[in-house]
Amino acid sequence: MTERLGPADIARAATLLRAGELVGFPTETVYGLGADARNGRAVAGVFEAKGRPHFNPLICHFASAEAAFAQVEADDRARALAAAFWPGPLTLVLPRRDGCEVDLLAGAGLDTLAVRVPAHPVALALIAAMDGPVAAPSANRSGGVSPTTAAHVLAGLDGRIAAVIDGGACPVGVESTVLDLSGGAVLLRHGGVTVEAIEAVIGRVGRPLPITAAEASCSLRSPGMMLSHYAPGLPVRLGAVEVSADEGLLAFGAPLAGAGAVFQLSEASDVREAAARLFAGLRALDAMPGLTGIAVMPVPEAGLGAAINDRLTRAAAPR
Repeated sequence: MTERLGPADIARAATLLRAGELVGFPTETVYGLGADARNGRAVAGVFEAKGRPHFNPLICHFASAEAAFAQVEADDRARALAAAFWPGPLTLVLPRRDGCEVDLLAGAGLDTLAVRVPAHPVALALIAAMDGPVAAPSANRSGGVSPTTAAHVLAGLDGRIAAVIDGGACPVGVESTVLDLSGGAVLLRHGGVTVEAIEAVIGRVGRPLPITAAEASCSLRSPGMMLSHYAPGLPVRLGAVEVSADEGLLAFGAPLAGAGAVFQLSEASDVREAAARLFAGLRALDAMPGLTGIAVMPVPEAGLGAAINDRLTRAAAPR
């Protein structure tokens, strides 16, 4: 059973997060499903609990703009928007800094990160008590209606997460606006801060192109926009039952013999562990000298295996 906590139980909720558990919590927009953003296995648990079909980027919540900008590269536009709207329902997509503490899975392996500072006292207290970023999509099963009360969270996730903090109904009730500042300024999702208010601070903001049916099956650049994910420079070969000396092996279970290098997703064949290590493994093998390709051992489709295989299929697609 999922624990139902109150605002006085922040310390308990923070302890659960630090232990790698999942906690639902209120923000001013909707209830979030929180995990320690630095813990890949906990982040994998978010996808598992939601039944999320792809490893899409998650919004990372911070206690302050300074804390967020310690993990991402903020330009003058980002700082002006943070001064105007944080804490508040605006998410900024910015380049990751070198040494960023947020696990790669939280950003779906991309070189950008979606960050915001929520304007809810319970959320801010929880993040401060956890002493680190909290990755949190909406606290509902994938494809369901976003929750604005603790009862809504429990209706979909009771027994699938450790706890939910009941902080009452969310005052805004719609998700945050998402703005991509990793290049030009492009709106990725309408939300709690209007485009007009944003443009009053930084000038003209581009609108996203309409999403086609083909794009709708792809992974997200951030919440609100479809785009394919990071793919390694080396070609990727799936379903490997043998491997050559010039290939790096992405292993699942007992590794095949003969690889030039091996990155173990999960020696115990645990799909959650494999999900947590997937993007790090692709990057590690891609950076190793002397390899001509990456061979991937089969991963079962059960549970998070479907999301792992979806990502691997995209990584192996013709460039």
